[in-house]
Amino acid sequence: MPDISVLIIDDEPSILKAVSMTLKQEHIAVTCADNGTLALDILKANTFDLILLDIIMPDQDGFSILKVIRSSQNYTPVILLSGRGEDSAQVKGLELGADDYITKPFSKTVLVSKIRAMVRRTNQYVSSSDEVITEVKKGPFALRMNSQTVLKNGKEISLTSKEFSLLYLFIENPEYIFSKQELFSKVWRSDNCDDSTILVYIKKLRDKLEDDPSHPTHICTVWGKGYKFCI
Repeated sequence: MPDISVLIIDDEPSILKAVSMTLKQEHIAVTCADNGTLALDILKANTFDLILLDIIMPDQDGFSILKVIRSSQNYTPVILLSGRGEDSAQVKGLELGADDYITKPFSKTVLVSKIRAMVRRTNQYVSSSDEVITEVKKGPFALRMNSQTVLKNGKEISLTSKEFSLLYLFIENPEYIFSKQELFSKVWRSDNCDDSTILVYIKKLRDKLEDDPSHPTHICTVWGKGYKFCI
């Protein structure tokens, strides 16, 4: 019985067929949408563990779909499907709330590994019981582990899965200086550090958590070394 459910949004029939077949062989439940309107209708009535979203589509591109998904307070992990040479598009997608990306053509092994790793990291914060919400508190912040939200001075702030994972790492290690390589290794589970991705997510956290993002007091830069969490 499938333990993971994935929504694939892509206008290319060959991609939908190939990815669907690959995931089903790995016992992953698959739902397909070949356009944005259909995808958003499906999301109104169903929940998924992960969304695979193509960037380039004719009727409604992936960016527009992603904006609607996140504006509706849906924080299901999203992996973008992008063509090679689209670095700026990948960065834009991350800024809009995507959690990761994979470039075409991609290997079946890499795709399945990314999906399972993303879902596993998301689920580790979700309580399987009906107990009271578990919180991790540090300074003005309280992390709600099952809803992946953070409270700052009692005000709730919604975070994507990756944003939450990054903040959790910082809060669990206050004053520790993380290099970009360390952050990428621990949060993205990869040794191939992508500096632009780290910069995007540091900016996103500051925009959401800092009183003045241009002069951060919590997500602090240590010049020449990396970043640390300051209480």
